[in-house]
Amino acid sequence: MNLNAVNLVGRVGGDPDVKYFESGSVVCKLTLAVNRPTKNDQPDWFNLEIWGKTAEVAANYVKKGSLIGIQGALKIETWQDRSTGTNRSKPVIKVDRLDLLGSKRDNEAASGTMGNYTTEDF
Repeated sequence: MNLNAVNLVGRVGGDPDVKYFESGSVVCKLTLAVNRPTKNDQPDWFNLEIWGKTAEVAANYVKKGSLIGIQGALKIETWQDRSTGTNRSKPVIKVDRLDLLGSKRDNEAASGTMGNYTTEDF
């Protein structure tokens, strides 16, 4: 049995980075800070990648500091550094489901709505 599932709740570290492609595809990249149980610990940071209509929802309704929940799968991006030729890699979570979790006031100020969004919704 294979299992690759990630569930996180945290605050967005910066405004969404959105790219639209000529093919009609859209991708949104975010960072997510997830606090640890003790207040003295630094949060864990995760790179998120969201595609399709869910990416458009993130682009329109998520901003720095927004509280969100995500479900997705972990993937490892690899590339070669242009200046040194060194092979590099970083973990990225490919998001399948996005939940807008902030307070009603926060979400109304940003969007006028609250909700859960997945690729199946569109």
